[in-house]
Amino acid sequence: MLFSQAKVTAVGSYVPGRRLTNDDLSKSVETNDEWIQRRTGMKERRIAEDVQFTSDLAIKAVESMIETFSLEIQTIDMIIVATSTSDFVFPSVASQIQNYFGISQCGSMDLSAACAGFTYALNVANGLVSTNQCKKALVVGAETMSKVVDYQDRTTCVLFGDGAGVALVEREEINPSFVHASYGTRGDAGRYLYVSNIANNIEGEGIKKEKKIVQNGREVFKLAVSSLSNTIPPFLKEADYGVGDVDWFVPHSANMRIIHAICDRINMNEDKVLFSGEYYGNTSSASIPLSLTEAYQLGKLQRGDLILLSGFGGGFVYSHCLLRWSI
Repeated sequence: MLFSQAKVTAVGSYVPGRRLTNDDLSKSVETNDEWIQRRTGMKERRIAEDVQFTSDLAIKAVESMIETFSLEIQTIDMIIVATSTSDFVFPSVASQIQNYFGISQCGSMDLSAACAGFTYALNVANGLVSTNQCKKALVVGAETMSKVVDYQDRTTCVLFGDGAGVALVEREEINPSFVHASYGTRGDAGRYLYVSNIANNIEGEGIKKEKKIVQNGREVFKLAVSSLSNTIPPFLKEADYGVGDVDWFVPHSANMRIIHAICDRINMNEDKVLFSGEYYGNTSSASIPLSLTEAYQLGKLQRGDLILLSGFGGGFVYSHCLLRWSI
């Protein structure tokens, strides 16, 4: 069992107003609505404006949380942002959030774990709060994936969208939210999903598209399904639970084919799945907090529910976080 003296006390989210539908995509690449929905479960995705960046989306998500929960932002003393599409190499998105809200005496850092970023960041926040290194940690998953998508590549452009989600993690000694956590890495598989930056050569993959998403969909599908289906049952067992004990399963919303396959292999009831990809697309590190916030707003999540978060993505990395819902 995980050591924890922390709980999730608030959530929020934001998506840009511009919609990109399947029919819109069919006008620029060889695809159609029926194919996209059957292969991914997606109908549309939200796209940031040209002058709108990851920090802008993250700030809007934080503002939505502040408004919903009437929070005093100045009491936050750590900001952790999970993102693969930061505005700059540095300064970090986290420091931009700190500056925007004028939060004093606050640490800040960005965390890079691609689509598993939010689960990694939540677990880091639990560790920091539980060991008294901070009292309140703002955990953000935010992405503008549209800025690294090649819209001439129909294998990737149908998948990705933009958005941001946030959670507040606070000190709680009696009834903590965090039950268990685990991590995994397959660094040898990094060549199957990446965005080039300073280097533009990954061994064995031929010509690269600099600063654009490159994905081998077949290999990513196999990696995601095998990694999660092989690790979720033992992960739950370590925490003295089974698949049937989980009230809600919140995997990264990569696409529904991956999630269907995982649920089938671990015997998870698909009615328990929270999926944000239908109208927002694959928002990478933002997909899990978008799912959580939407479910909270709809009244699906009840205090005491056991929630399994599972992130997976480029690296290749994955992470699980088992929560007892506390909002």
